[in-house]
Amino acid sequence: MTLLKVKALTCEYRINPLGIDIKRPRFSWKIESDRRGTMQKAYQIQVANQEDFNEVLWDTRITQSDESIHIEYSGPELNPRKRYFYRVKVWDNFDRETEWSETAWWETGLLNSDEWKAEWITPDPDGIDPLSEPAFLLRKEFTIKAGISSARIYGTGVGLYELYLNGDRVGNELLAPGWTSYHNRLQYQTYDVTGHLQDGPNAIGIMLADGWYKGNLVRENNRNIYGDRRAAFFQIYVTYNDGTEEVIVTDNTWRASTGPILFSEIYHGEKYDARLEKEDWSQSNYSDQDWTGTIIQEMPITQLVAQENYPTRVTEVLNPIDSFVTPAGDTVLDMGQNMVGRIRFKVNAPAGTRIVLKHAEVLDKDGNIYFGNLKFAKQQIEYITNGGNTETYAPHFTFQGFRYVKVEGYPGQENGLPLENFMGEVIHSDMERTGEFDCSDPLVNRLQQNIVWGQRGNFLDVPTDCPQRSERLGWTADAQVFIPTALFNYHGGPFFTKWLRDLKADQLPDGNVPFVIPNVEGGMGSAAWGDAATIIPWTVYQTYGDKRVLAEQFDSMKAWVEYIRRQGKNEYLWNTGFHFGDWLALDAKENSFVGATARDFIATVFYSHSTRILRDAAEVLGRSEEVQEYSFLLDKIIEKFNHEFVSPSGRLVSPTQTAHVIALMFDMVDGKAKERTAYELNQLLIQNDYHLNTGFVGTPYICLALSKGGYHETAVKLLMKDDFPSWLYQVKKGATTVWEHWDSIKQDGSFWSDQMNSFNHYAYGSIGNWMYKVVAGIDMDTVLPAYKKIKIEPKFAGISFTQAKAAYESMYGRILSSWNLTNETVEIEVEIPANTTAEILLPKAHLADVLEGNKPLVSGDIHSYMETAEGVRLTIGSGSYHFRYRNESGLKPRFTEDTPIIDFLDYSEAVAVLEKFAPSITKPPAIFSTKARSLKELAELQEANLTVDRVKAIMEEVSKLEWGAVLVN
Repeated sequence: MTLLKVKALTCEYRINPLGIDIKRPRFSWKIESDRRGTMQKAYQIQVANQEDFNEVLWDTRITQSDESIHIEYSGPELNPRKRYFYRVKVWDNFDRETEWSETAWWETGLLNSDEWKAEWITPDPDGIDPLSEPAFLLRKEFTIKAGISSARIYGTGVGLYELYLNGDRVGNELLAPGWTSYHNRLQYQTYDVTGHLQDGPNAIGIMLADGWYKGNLVRENNRNIYGDRRAAFFQIYVTYNDGTEEVIVTDNTWRASTGPILFSEIYHGEKYDARLEKEDWSQSNYSDQDWTGTIIQEMPITQLVAQENYPTRVTEVLNPIDSFVTPAGDTVLDMGQNMVGRIRFKVNAPAGTRIVLKHAEVLDKDGNIYFGNLKFAKQQIEYITNGGNTETYAPHFTFQGFRYVKVEGYPGQENGLPLENFMGEVIHSDMERTGEFDCSDPLVNRLQQNIVWGQRGNFLDVPTDCPQRSERLGWTADAQVFIPTALFNYHGGPFFTKWLRDLKADQLPDGNVPFVIPNVEGGMGSAAWGDAATIIPWTVYQTYGDKRVLAEQFDSMKAWVEYIRRQGKNEYLWNTGFHFGDWLALDAKENSFVGATARDFIATVFYSHSTRILRDAAEVLGRSEEVQEYSFLLDKIIEKFNHEFVSPSGRLVSPTQTAHVIALMFDMVDGKAKERTAYELNQLLIQNDYHLNTGFVGTPYICLALSKGGYHETAVKLLMKDDFPSWLYQVKKGATTVWEHWDSIKQDGSFWSDQMNSFNHYAYGSIGNWMYKVVAGIDMDTVLPAYKKIKIEPKFAGISFTQAKAAYESMYGRILSSWNLTNETVEIEVEIPANTTAEILLPKAHLADVLEGNKPLVSGDIHSYMETAEGVRLTIGSGSYHFRYRNESGLKPRFTEDTPIIDFLDYSEAVAVLEKFAPSITKPPAIFSTKARSLKELAELQEANLTVDRVKAIMEEVSKLEWGAVLVN
């Protein structure tokens, strides 16, 4: 019995989305097959009003096509507030036909503004000061008849809201409605509340806090950026079994009060007095006679849009690993991980007991909790107990970035905190995890974990720069350099679609792009920052094959390039205006944040890069005139760049690592100049003992540029450095997320300046892209985006570990590339999803040596194969493959602490590893066995006094011996 089935149906990237405003949604699916080389040859989609499909609304019939992602609905116009059902079947290249898939659905939102009946409401200012700090409570009672078929709530609020119905919290979303360019776009949410309603009396409650809309952002005392009034805008649609409907809306019949939340801010935290709780306030039997009325409030909102991004939720719960008293006498919880979210705790204490939690990321070198980098953010939670039974609390409208929590006032804390009463709730946009990477080096694995944790902490509705200090803004450069890594680790289609719409909304009429999106910072126009307008939509398109996002953003992309084009006296160079340059590079002058690479050099390179992307996007979208125009512009920019910044002999005028990196990465030089640029980049790193000195512009691309330029082993050495400055230096210093500065914690344990020192700042985590794409080898043919044609080309020459594996859940299914090295063999495992093909490179392999599944290569499942100077190249179809071949010298695994001494290829490497793993050896060993003695064992003896000369002498003697021989010193 053969297996062929359609699975994982999605509509606009999501499984069964509730309340979307897209009038022509797109469908995608994956194919499961038990045969290699499976390709879809045809599909059929049916859409119906009812789950039984007795009345089909739209039927593609059998459509000859291998497309299985983003198939656009083109049936009759959709109705608002309506659930539609769809199913898919496919035919493959082996003449097999699937059964119908499981039925999936999507439900439309309101689709147009005419469907809104609600009014914006806020408490009557005669009863409650609209500028007061306590969160507002709004409530309304209403009566429902018997025979409910379905009920939905559609609504939003400014700043943040929580929704309650008959005493129960509605939904598990946090920080709704999220952060958008509020004056231009405000998201509303849809909730299925059919099960929450009851025949007869009902009550709805809304809690409102300041949030991003009117809270303190960017600078101290900088408030009310979007408006100075909180307000709610909701309506309940109740549908009865007989088809009739009833609508309950926000209007001036609602009642208002304040409650236990006395203060709640994004930066500063929350103060909650449980003695002020209004028990049963969202139930129908509650007396609200002493509450004040509400008024209709005019709001500066121009467009309501259905929820676009993944909601923010609690995605994981961490238990503290320890509590301790610091040298300063503070009682501190250690969560074991720098996380973003909140602490939930339980307490039993007399009424009025005041418990304060203060959150921080690290301890200082004396072991005291460090708050200096928070700037003016307080990150403080204060809870005042109600007394009586055990109370449980977590803050509502704020989040903190922290590993350590200073606890004050908890009953009995002088005898130690009860760890079981505290838990850390991790909060971020609830994206699907799509990528994984691991290898045989524990430090690199910890780096990968740090990258992922950094993304989780900073992908909280917008891609923020840091989650702890008084900033937490959507900096454009951070987002654009990290997006390839981000989209490997997590599915970011809806996340970036939403953020790009805000970028487009906040872009100035002249095409200029603000530094942060949503724009609350001001300033704009910097190279590598504003280029988020082109780089991010292009990367989303490449990763997911999403032409719609490219089409939506094309005018924005073009406006950015044209803005650059108008700068300065020469339209082919960008040599004017303000630029951040290579931000935080280590080659900066004293007391400067800006690296040594000439800013006009960087600006012109990114001008070229954005122009190239715009040209390519025009080609994808069939805009032939723009293809021609921007092809010409690109050629002229590169020509002028070479005239301005490259000498006749091929030398770059800016002699920095970053200049060489971006010139290579973005194809600014060619021929001999390209060879020289790659060679000189390598020399710059050798001269710096294989240490980087790059910043935000150069770091994301440095290893990619080295591998691309033919110096892959240098890229590997760069990754594997564990002294300052390096990625692994942070790891060895105890980092559990990626730092903002290479020396956020200096070698002596002191800190970089308090002014700007985040320990959770994902930009330098962009090394992940190179780890997945180059080391593990998962890449794509960009002509066929979304991994329709996969490239598997692992590079393990020079690698200091013996195994690496990466897997990625693409739009078509799971891709796997895993390799393992021994002294004798190379083994590579590959998984290719159905309806895709792949080109594989087996490095340094010979055709005669290669086995697949313990059999010699034969045509059939392997479409083609040939031996090249690089190794064996194969083209294959879908399926799982296991390749094995003889390990050639030069591809042997590098050395670990368990490596036998005789395995060393040269003395210098032996010395380096001995010094790394056995730095404290003081006496020579009496007996030295070439088979039994590993570096780890040698280090453990603690008996040797190994100078470099002594190691060379020992190695020379060892190399002459047979296995099992004994060397007596």
